[in-house]
Amino acid sequence: MGPQTDTPDYLVKLKKRFLVAEQTMAFQFEKPAGFTFRPGQWIDITLLEPIETDAEGDTRGFSITSAPHEDFLMVATRLRDTAFKRQLPHLPINTMVKIEGPGGDLRLHNNTAHEAVFLAGGIGITPIRSILLHAAREKFAHKIFVFFSNRRPEDAPFLEELTDLQKDNPNYTLIATMTDMGKSARSWNGDTSRIDQSLLAKYLTDVKAPIYYVVGPMGMVNGVHGMLNKAGVDDDDIRREEFEGY
Repeated sequence: MGPQTDTPDYLVKLKKRFLVAEQTMAFQFEKPAGFTFRPGQWIDITLLEPIETDAEGDTRGFSITSAPHEDFLMVATRLRDTAFKRQLPHLPINTMVKIEGPGGDLRLHNNTAHEAVFLAGGIGITPIRSILLHAAREKFAHKIFVFFSNRRPEDAPFLEELTDLQKDNPNYTLIATMTDMGKSARSWNGDTSRIDQSLLAKYLTDVKAPIYYVVGPMGMVNGVHGMLNKAGVDDDDIRREEFEGY
């Protein structure tokens, strides 16, 4: 995600906030009249009356987590120790913020002959939720696989919702993997390996054939991109979205 250029801005109210994982909160804002976006895009949010600030400023970019048909704009974020993120969980309902956008070109490809494989780490699932809900509603024919890696189930945003969404879209498969279950208080019967060639081969007929979408922290995105290249996947078939300073 990067800075906005020549995009409209709107003043909107915060309508709802709730935890979607440990130290991860979703925020629902009013959806401005006439505001449109493609699933996978992002917006900038600016705090208008911050009670504190720091060198990172009062504006952050967030993937739009809501789908276009939903009547609100939703974002979600890890709650980090920055002036901006310290304020977010305590914003009173109906607080006004400025949004700018949308921006970004992460989107589902058109050719349904190619499977779509999303590789997400942690909070990287946020734009993918929007894409998945839209695909289910529009009954897209794409075969979709989502490999979703977290340390523990407690850390996985929207895990239950994304699992249940498989009932609405028979073309969609979620492969959630938890890599540090020794620190979890929950039980887990799913995968526990990192996203690597062997995990992909376990679920994909031909690892080289799909279009890949790699979303998450920069280190994770770079590592998975390199793994895909070693597996023989061409860069033309890899889309990526790095989250910096999230």
